[in-house]
Amino acid sequence: MLQTPNTAGFDSLHLSPRTLATLSKLGYSTPTPIQAATIPSAVDGKDVIGLAQTGTGKTLAFALPIVERVQKGQCALVMAPTRELALQIEETLRKLNLRTALLVGGAPMGRQISQLKTNPTVVVATPGRLEDHLKQRNLTLKAVSIVVLDEADRMLDLGFAPAIRRILSQTPWPRQTLLFSATMPKDIASLADEYLQDPVRVEIARPGTAAANVTQELIVIPGEAKESTLQDLLYESKGPVLVFARTRHGARKLAKTVRNMGHSAAELHSDRTLNQRREAMTGFKSGSYRILVATDIAARGIDVKDIELVINYDVPDCAEDYVHRIGRTGRAGASGRAITLATPAQHKDIRDIERIMKTKMELSPKSTTNFPAGAPQPQPKPAANRGGGGQGGGRPGGRYGNPKAPGRPFSGPRPARPRVA
Repeated sequence: MLQTPNTAGFDSLHLSPRTLATLSKLGYSTPTPIQAATIPSAVDGKDVIGLAQTGTGKTLAFALPIVERVQKGQCALVMAPTRELALQIEETLRKLNLRTALLVGGAPMGRQISQLKTNPTVVVATPGRLEDHLKQRNLTLKAVSIVVLDEADRMLDLGFAPAIRRILSQTPWPRQTLLFSATMPKDIASLADEYLQDPVRVEIARPGTAAANVTQELIVIPGEAKESTLQDLLYESKGPVLVFARTRHGARKLAKTVRNMGHSAAELHSDRTLNQRREAMTGFKSGSYRILVATDIAARGIDVKDIELVINYDVPDCAEDYVHRIGRTGRAGASGRAITLATPAQHKDIRDIERIMKTKMELSPKSTTNFPAGAPQPQPKPAANRGGGGQGGGRPGGRYGNPKAPGRPFSGPRPARPRVA
Protein backbone atom coordinates (compact mmCIF):
# COMPACT_ATOMS: atom_id res chain seq x y z
CA MET A 1 0.00 0.00 0.00
CA LEU A 2 1.49 3.33 -1.06
CA GLN A 3 0.49 6.25 1.11
CA THR A 4 0.49 9.93 0.16
CA PRO A 5 2.42 12.15 2.59
CA ASN A 6 0.50 14.46 4.87
CA THR A 7 1.64 18.09 4.56
CA ALA A 8 0.16 19.44 7.82
CA GLY A 9 1.96 19.93 11.14
CA PHE A 10 2.76 17.47 13.92
CA ASP A 11 -0.60 18.18 15.54
CA SER A 12 -2.31 16.30 12.69
CA LEU A 13 -0.33 13.08 13.19
CA HIS A 14 -2.36 11.43 16.00
CA LEU A 15 0.22 12.45 18.63
CA SER A 16 -0.66 13.11 22.26
CA PRO A 17 -0.51 16.64 23.75
CA ARG A 18 2.42 15.51 25.89
CA THR A 19 4.41 14.46 22.84
CA LEU A 20 3.51 17.64 20.97
CA ALA A 21 4.73 19.69 23.92
CA THR A 22 8.04 17.82 23.90
CA LEU A 23 8.45 18.43 20.17
CA SER A 24 7.78 22.11 20.65
CA LYS A 25 10.45 22.35 23.35
CA LEU A 26 12.95 20.64 21.07
CA GLY A 27 12.19 23.07 18.25
CA TYR A 28 10.40 20.68 15.89
CA SER A 29 7.55 22.41 14.09
CA THR A 30 6.96 20.76 10.69
CA PRO A 31 7.25 17.03 9.94
CA THR A 32 9.28 15.85 6.99
CA PRO A 33 7.42 13.89 4.29
CA ILE A 34 8.49 10.48 5.65
CA GLN A 35 7.41 11.51 9.14
CA ALA A 36 4.06 12.87 7.98
CA ALA A 37 3.36 9.75 5.91
CA THR A 38 4.34 7.08 8.45
CA ILE A 39 3.65 8.42 11.94
CA PRO A 40 -0.19 8.25 11.88
CA SER A 41 -0.21 4.61 10.76
CA ALA A 42 2.52 3.68 13.22
CA VAL A 43 0.75 5.45 16.11
CA ASP A 44 -2.41 3.52 15.19
CA GLY A 45 -0.47 0.27 15.69
CA LYS A 46 -0.01 -0.72 12.04
CA ASP A 47 3.12 -2.28 10.62
CA VAL A 48 5.00 0.12 8.36
CA ILE A 49 7.58 -0.09 5.61
CA GLY A 50 9.20 3.33 5.17
CA LEU A 51 11.42 3.85 2.13
CA ALA A 52 13.27 7.13 1.93
CA GLN A 53 16.72 8.38 1.15
CA THR A 54 19.12 9.32 3.91
CA GLY A 55 18.72 12.66 5.61
CA THR A 56 14.91 12.69 5.46
CA GLY A 57 14.10 12.31 9.16
CA LYS A 58 13.47 8.55 9.45
CA THR A 59 14.68 8.41 13.07
CA LEU A 60 11.92 10.70 14.33
CA ALA A 61 9.44 8.83 12.12
CA PHE A 62 9.77 5.76 14.35
CA ALA A 63 10.83 7.51 17.56
CA LEU A 64 7.53 9.36 17.98
CA PRO A 65 5.34 6.23 17.66
CA ILE A 66 7.62 4.63 20.25
CA VAL A 67 7.00 7.56 22.58
CA GLU A 68 3.25 7.04 22.23
CA ARG A 69 3.51 3.29 22.93
CA VAL A 70 5.78 3.78 25.95
CA GLN A 71 3.29 6.23 27.44
CA LYS A 72 0.84 3.30 27.40
CA GLY A 73 3.24 1.08 29.34
CA GLN A 74 4.75 -0.78 26.39
CA CYS A 75 8.37 -1.49 25.40
CA ALA A 76 10.35 -1.18 22.18
CA LEU A 77 13.40 -2.68 20.53
CA VAL A 78 15.33 -0.75 17.87
CA MET A 79 18.00 -2.49 15.79
CA ALA A 80 20.53 -0.60 13.67
CA PRO A 81 23.47 -1.81 11.56
CA THR A 82 26.31 0.24 13.04
CA ARG A 83 27.45 1.60 16.39
CA GLU A 84 27.36 5.17 15.09
CA LEU A 85 23.75 4.96 13.95
CA ALA A 86 22.70 3.20 17.17
CA LEU A 87 24.37 5.94 19.21
CA GLN A 88 22.52 8.66 17.35
CA ILE A 89 19.16 6.87 17.59
CA GLU A 90 19.64 6.44 21.34
CA GLU A 91 20.53 10.10 21.67
CA THR A 92 17.32 11.12 19.89
CA LEU A 93 15.21 8.83 22.09
CA ARG A 94 16.76 10.25 25.25
CA LYS A 95 15.90 13.76 24.08
CA LEU A 96 12.30 12.55 23.88
CA ASN A 97 12.50 11.60 27.59
CA LEU A 98 12.66 7.85 27.05
CA ARG A 99 14.64 5.50 29.32
CA THR A 100 17.04 3.66 27.08
CA ALA A 101 19.75 1.00 27.07
CA LEU A 102 22.37 1.04 24.34
CA LEU A 103 23.84 -2.36 23.39
CA VAL A 104 26.63 -2.07 20.83
CA GLY A 105 29.95 -3.75 20.24
CA GLY A 106 33.12 -2.08 21.46
CA ALA A 107 31.65 -1.11 24.85
CA PRO A 108 32.03 -3.11 28.09
CA MET A 109 29.35 -5.74 28.62
CA GLY A 110 29.26 -4.96 32.35
CA ARG A 111 28.27 -1.36 31.73
CA GLN A 112 25.51 -2.46 29.38
CA ILE A 113 24.23 -4.97 31.94
CA SER A 114 24.02 -2.06 34.38
CA GLN A 115 21.92 -0.13 31.88
CA LEU A 116 19.55 -3.08 31.60
CA LYS A 117 19.07 -2.98 35.37
CA THR A 118 17.72 0.59 35.21
CA ASN A 119 14.35 -0.54 33.82
CA PRO A 120 14.70 0.84 30.26
CA THR A 121 11.61 1.06 28.13
CA VAL A 122 13.58 1.06 24.86
CA VAL A 123 16.61 -1.01 23.92
CA VAL A 124 18.70 0.26 21.01
CA ALA A 125 21.16 -2.34 19.72
CA THR A 126 23.25 -3.68 16.92
CA PRO A 127 22.21 -7.28 16.15
CA GLY A 128 25.55 -8.87 17.05
CA ARG A 129 25.83 -7.37 20.51
CA LEU A 130 22.13 -7.95 21.21
CA GLU A 131 22.63 -11.64 20.47
CA ASP A 132 25.57 -11.69 22.87
CA HIS A 133 23.32 -10.43 25.67
CA LEU A 134 20.53 -12.83 24.76
CA LYS A 135 22.92 -15.80 24.78
CA GLN A 136 24.18 -14.76 28.22
CA ARG A 137 20.56 -14.30 29.38
CA ASN A 138 21.19 -10.71 30.39
CA LEU A 139 17.80 -9.69 29.02
CA THR A 140 14.62 -11.06 27.56
CA LEU A 141 12.48 -9.70 24.73
CA LYS A 142 9.18 -11.14 25.95
CA ALA A 143 7.82 -7.71 26.81
CA VAL A 144 8.62 -6.07 23.48
CA SER A 145 5.52 -4.82 21.66
CA ILE A 146 7.17 -2.73 18.93
CA VAL A 147 10.27 -3.61 16.92
CA VAL A 148 12.08 -1.20 14.63
CA LEU A 149 14.53 -2.30 11.93
CA ASP A 150 16.38 0.84 10.88
CA GLU A 151 18.50 0.89 7.72
CA ALA A 152 17.33 -2.68 7.12
CA ASP A 153 19.07 -2.96 3.76
CA ARG A 154 22.40 -2.11 5.34
CA MET A 155 21.88 -4.70 8.09
CA LEU A 156 21.34 -7.37 5.45
CA ASP A 157 24.33 -6.13 3.47
CA LEU A 158 26.43 -6.71 6.60
CA GLY A 159 25.16 -10.28 6.92
CA PHE A 160 22.81 -9.74 9.86
CA ALA A 161 19.78 -11.50 8.32
CA PRO A 162 20.22 -14.75 10.34
CA ALA A 163 20.74 -12.80 13.57
CA ILE A 164 17.67 -10.65 12.91
CA ARG A 165 15.52 -13.75 12.38
CA ARG A 166 16.83 -15.35 15.59
CA ILE A 167 16.16 -12.14 17.52
CA LEU A 168 12.65 -11.67 16.13
CA SER A 169 11.82 -15.28 17.08
CA GLN A 170 12.32 -14.27 20.72
CA THR A 171 9.84 -11.38 20.60
CA PRO A 172 6.09 -11.80 21.20
CA TRP A 173 3.65 -12.46 18.40
CA PRO A 174 1.73 -10.54 17.33
CA ARG A 175 3.75 -7.36 17.65
CA GLN A 176 4.12 -4.13 15.71
CA THR A 177 7.09 -3.96 13.33
CA LEU A 178 8.42 -0.82 11.64
CA LEU A 179 10.94 -1.34 8.86
CA PHE A 180 12.85 1.63 7.50
CA SER A 181 15.25 1.42 4.60
CA ALA A 182 16.74 3.47 1.81
CA THR A 183 16.33 0.67 -0.73
CA MET A 184 14.03 -2.35 -1.14
CA PRO A 185 16.04 -5.31 -2.49
CA LYS A 186 14.52 -8.80 -2.69
CA ASP A 187 15.97 -9.84 0.68
CA ILE A 188 14.20 -6.94 2.40
CA ALA A 189 10.93 -7.76 0.64
CA SER A 190 11.27 -11.38 1.82
CA LEU A 191 11.95 -10.24 5.39
CA ALA A 192 8.92 -7.96 5.29
CA ASP A 193 6.66 -10.73 3.94
CA GLU A 194 7.81 -13.01 6.75
CA TYR A 195 7.60 -10.68 9.74
CA LEU A 196 5.22 -7.81 8.92
CA GLN A 197 1.42 -8.01 8.91
CA ASP A 198 -0.36 -6.14 6.11
CA PRO A 199 2.13 -3.25 6.31
CA VAL A 200 1.49 0.26 5.14
CA ARG A 201 4.18 1.01 2.57
CA VAL A 202 5.41 4.57 2.24
CA GLU A 203 7.91 5.48 -0.44
CA ILE A 204 9.01 9.11 -0.41
CA ALA A 205 11.62 8.88 -3.15
CA ARG A 206 12.65 6.24 -5.62
CA PRO A 207 15.38 4.01 -4.11
CA GLY A 208 18.75 5.26 -5.36
CA THR A 209 17.55 8.85 -5.57
CA ALA A 210 19.86 11.48 -4.18
CA ALA A 211 18.50 14.62 -2.55
CA ALA A 212 17.56 17.17 -5.20
CA ASN A 213 19.28 19.95 -3.26
CA VAL A 214 22.72 18.29 -3.37
CA THR A 215 24.96 19.55 -6.17
CA GLN A 216 27.08 16.69 -7.52
CA GLU A 217 30.39 17.08 -9.31
CA LEU A 218 32.81 14.58 -10.83
CA ILE A 219 36.51 15.35 -11.05
CA VAL A 220 38.45 12.98 -13.31
CA ILE A 221 42.17 13.13 -12.59
CA PRO A 222 45.21 10.84 -12.49
CA GLY A 223 45.63 9.00 -9.20
CA GLU A 224 48.76 10.94 -8.31
CA ALA A 225 46.83 14.22 -8.51
CA LYS A 226 44.16 13.27 -5.96
CA GLU A 227 46.03 14.55 -2.91
CA SER A 228 46.73 18.00 -4.34
CA THR A 229 43.14 18.24 -5.63
CA LEU A 230 41.86 17.38 -2.16
CA GLN A 231 44.10 20.07 -0.70
CA ASP A 232 42.61 22.67 -3.06
CA LEU A 233 39.04 21.60 -2.26
CA LEU A 234 39.61 21.76 1.50
CA TYR A 235 41.09 25.24 1.30
CA GLU A 236 38.25 26.45 -0.92
CA SER A 237 35.56 25.27 1.48
CA LYS A 238 34.97 27.03 4.78
CA GLY A 239 32.44 24.81 6.57
CA PRO A 240 32.40 21.19 7.82
CA VAL A 241 33.70 18.65 5.30
CA LEU A 242 33.22 14.89 5.30
CA VAL A 243 35.82 12.92 3.31
CA PHE A 244 35.18 9.27 2.42
CA ALA A 245 38.00 6.76 1.96
CA ARG A 246 37.52 3.18 0.77
CA THR A 247 39.51 1.34 3.48
CA ARG A 248 40.32 1.84 7.15
CA HIS A 249 44.03 1.99 6.31
CA GLY A 250 43.30 4.58 3.66
CA ALA A 251 41.19 6.63 6.07
CA ARG A 252 43.90 6.56 8.71
CA LYS A 253 46.57 7.64 6.23
CA LEU A 254 44.35 10.29 4.66
CA ALA A 255 43.43 11.82 8.04
CA LYS A 256 47.12 12.22 8.80
CA THR A 257 47.65 13.83 5.40
CA VAL A 258 44.80 16.28 6.00
CA ARG A 259 46.20 17.22 9.40
CA ASN A 260 49.59 17.81 7.81
CA MET A 261 47.84 20.23 5.46
CA GLY A 262 47.02 22.32 8.53
CA HIS A 263 43.38 21.32 9.05
CA SER A 264 41.71 20.05 12.21
CA ALA A 265 40.64 16.51 11.27
CA ALA A 266 39.32 13.36 12.97
CA GLU A 267 39.05 9.83 11.61
CA LEU A 268 36.20 7.31 11.81
CA HIS A 269 36.69 3.67 10.83
CA SER A 270 36.53 0.15 12.23
CA ASP A 271 40.00 0.25 13.77
CA ARG A 272 38.88 3.00 16.16
CA THR A 273 37.47 2.10 19.58
CA LEU A 274 33.95 3.09 20.56
CA ASN A 275 35.26 5.95 22.70
CA GLN A 276 37.46 7.15 19.84
CA ARG A 277 34.50 7.05 17.44
CA ARG A 278 32.34 8.90 19.92
CA GLU A 279 35.03 11.54 20.42
CA ALA A 280 35.46 11.99 16.67
CA MET A 281 31.70 12.41 16.15
CA THR A 282 31.30 14.78 19.09
CA GLY A 283 34.24 16.87 17.91
CA PHE A 284 32.93 17.02 14.36
CA LYS A 285 29.47 18.05 15.53
CA SER A 286 30.82 20.73 17.87
CA GLY A 287 33.28 22.15 15.35
CA SER A 288 36.43 21.05 17.15
CA TYR A 289 37.21 19.13 13.97
CA ARG A 290 36.26 20.82 10.71
CA ILE A 291 37.04 17.73 8.67
CA LEU A 292 36.06 14.11 9.30
CA VAL A 293 37.74 11.35 7.30
CA ALA A 294 35.66 8.17 7.35
CA THR A 295 34.98 4.83 5.71
CA ASP A 296 31.51 3.66 4.70
CA ILE A 297 30.64 2.81 8.32
CA ALA A 298 29.78 6.51 8.46
CA ALA A 299 27.74 6.57 5.25
CA ARG A 300 24.54 5.94 7.25
CA GLY A 301 25.74 6.69 10.76
CA ILE A 302 26.30 10.44 10.70
CA ASP A 303 23.57 12.94 11.42
CA VAL A 304 25.37 16.26 11.48
CA LYS A 305 23.63 19.41 10.38
CA ASP A 306 25.17 21.79 7.88
CA ILE A 307 27.88 19.57 6.40
CA GLU A 308 28.92 21.86 3.59
CA LEU A 309 30.76 19.36 1.43
CA VAL A 310 31.11 15.59 1.01
CA ILE A 311 34.22 14.47 -0.85
CA ASN A 312 34.45 10.95 -2.21
CA TYR A 313 38.24 10.72 -2.19
CA ASP A 314 37.80 7.07 -3.15
CA VAL A 315 34.90 5.87 -5.30
CA PRO A 316 32.83 3.47 -3.15
CA ASP A 317 33.07 -0.29 -3.66
CA CYS A 318 29.27 -0.52 -3.78
CA ALA A 319 27.39 1.85 -6.06
CA GLU A 320 24.47 2.08 -3.60
CA ASP A 321 26.82 3.47 -0.96
CA TYR A 322 27.36 6.56 -3.09
CA VAL A 323 23.79 7.69 -2.43
CA HIS A 324 24.23 7.23 1.31
CA ARG A 325 27.55 9.02 1.33
CA ILE A 326 26.31 12.15 -0.35
CA GLY A 327 23.17 11.99 1.79
CA ARG A 328 25.29 13.28 4.67
CA THR A 329 25.03 16.74 3.13
CA GLY A 330 21.89 18.60 2.09
CA ARG A 331 19.94 17.14 5.01
CA ALA A 332 16.43 18.15 6.08
CA GLY A 333 15.96 20.49 3.13
CA ALA A 334 19.30 22.30 3.34
CA SER A 335 21.53 22.66 0.29
CA GLY A 336 24.71 20.63 -0.01
CA ARG A 337 27.56 19.76 -2.31
CA ALA A 338 29.23 16.45 -3.17
CA ILE A 339 32.42 15.94 -5.16
CA THR A 340 33.79 12.62 -6.39
CA LEU A 341 37.43 12.14 -7.37
CA ALA A 342 37.79 9.43 -10.00
CA THR A 343 40.65 8.16 -12.09
CA PRO A 344 40.21 7.28 -15.78
CA ALA A 345 40.31 3.56 -14.90
CA GLN A 346 37.23 3.94 -12.70
CA HIS A 347 34.82 4.74 -15.51
CA LYS A 348 32.86 1.49 -14.91
CA ASP A 349 32.38 2.37 -11.22
CA ILE A 350 31.02 5.78 -12.19
CA ARG A 351 28.69 4.21 -14.74
CA ASP A 352 27.37 1.83 -12.05
CA ILE A 353 26.60 4.81 -9.80
CA GLU A 354 24.84 6.61 -12.65
CA ARG A 355 22.84 3.48 -13.44
CA ILE A 356 21.62 3.27 -9.81
CA MET A 357 20.75 6.95 -9.74
CA LYS A 358 19.40 7.04 -13.29
CA THR A 359 21.22 10.26 -13.97
CA LYS A 360 24.53 11.43 -15.40
CA MET A 361 27.20 12.97 -13.20
CA GLU A 362 28.44 16.37 -14.36
CA LEU A 363 32.10 16.79 -15.15
CA SER A 364 33.84 19.46 -13.08
CA PRO A 365 36.10 22.00 -14.80
CA LYS A 366 38.77 20.89 -12.32
CA SER A 367 39.13 17.65 -14.28
CA THR A 368 42.49 17.32 -16.00
CA THR A 369 41.80 14.11 -17.92
CA ASN A 370 38.87 11.99 -19.05
CA PHE A 371 37.75 8.39 -19.36
CA PRO A 372 39.38 6.10 -21.96
CA ALA A 373 38.27 6.28 -25.55
CA GLY A 374 35.11 4.24 -26.09
CA ALA A 375 33.92 4.65 -22.48
CA PRO A 376 30.81 6.82 -21.94
CA GLN A 377 32.05 10.29 -21.12
CA PRO A 378 30.69 12.43 -18.26
CA GLN A 379 28.96 15.60 -19.28
CA PRO A 380 30.62 18.94 -18.51
CA LYS A 381 28.74 21.41 -16.37
CA PRO A 382 27.09 24.32 -18.17
CA ALA A 383 29.26 27.42 -17.82
CA ALA A 384 26.53 29.33 -15.97
CA ASN A 385 26.45 26.71 -13.24
CA ARG A 386 30.16 26.49 -12.62
CA GLY A 387 31.01 27.62 -9.16
CA GLY A 388 33.85 27.80 -6.72
CA GLY A 389 34.16 26.23 -3.32
CA GLY A 390 30.53 26.52 -2.31
CA GLN A 391 29.14 27.90 0.87
CA GLY A 392 30.82 28.20 3.46
CA GLY A 393 18.38 -2.81 12.79
CA GLY A 394 8.15 -14.96 17.80
CA ARG A 395 5.77 -16.14 20.14
CA PRO A 396 3.38 -14.94 22.83
CA GLY A 397 5.13 -13.85 26.01
CA GLY A 398 4.38 -12.26 29.35
CA ARG A 399 4.82 -8.66 30.35
CA TYR A 400 7.93 -9.31 32.43
CA GLY A 401 10.79 -11.57 31.44
CA ASN A 402 12.09 -12.11 34.97
CA PRO A 403 9.39 -12.91 37.56
CA LYS A 404 11.85 -12.10 40.33
CA ALA A 405 12.32 -8.56 39.08
CA PRO A 406 8.88 -7.02 38.41
CA GLY A 407 8.95 -3.66 36.71
CA ARG A 408 11.97 -4.55 34.58
CA PRO A 409 10.59 -5.57 31.19
CA PHE A 410 13.99 -6.34 29.64
CA SER A 411 15.44 -8.03 32.71
CA GLY A 412 16.73 -11.56 32.39
CA PRO A 413 18.72 -13.99 34.54
CA ARG A 414 22.27 -12.75 34.98
CA PRO A 415 25.28 -15.04 34.72
CA ALA A 416 27.56 -15.31 37.74
CA ARG A 417 30.48 -13.96 35.74
CA PRO A 418 29.41 -11.87 32.73
CA ARG A 419 31.95 -11.92 29.96
CA VAL A 420 33.42 -8.55 29.10
CA ALA A 421 33.93 -8.05 25.39
